[in-house]
Amino acid sequence: MSLTFAQCYDPTGAQFGVPTYPWRLAPEGYATRRQLRTQGLRPGGQPIAAQAMRRHRGRKAGVQVAYLYRVDLALPVRPMTSRKWGALALAMLARRTCPECHVIYSYCLPTSLGMCLLCAYPEEQRAA
Repeated sequence: MSLTFAQCYDPTGAQFGVPTYPWRLAPEGYATRRQLRTQGLRPGGQPIAAQAMRRHRGRKAGVQVAYLYRVDLALPVRPMTSRKWGALALAMLARRTCPECHVIYSYCLPTSLGMCLLCAYPEEQRAA
């Protein structure tokens, strides 16, 4: 699907169901999730208001879409509580702890191995 500027510009939403704008040309008042987050906001349960679209050769569909939300309906980000900070610290500790030898490392263990390198390849460590 070859996309041109005219195909990306659909402010009425007749073609895609939601108003569609070319990449970086959305009107004021719309923002992506990341842009809302940098402003200290979140979508807050509102539906997708519009989308920005561009051609992308690396994707199977040939297009890349960014969903846009209305800034005036966005809510402030919920603050982190002490319980959330504690849960996050425990989760990171679990990612750094080897389940075999119970050693705590200063880095996150590879998920492909599920354990530290010493436990994953013990025969190579003996030879060295």
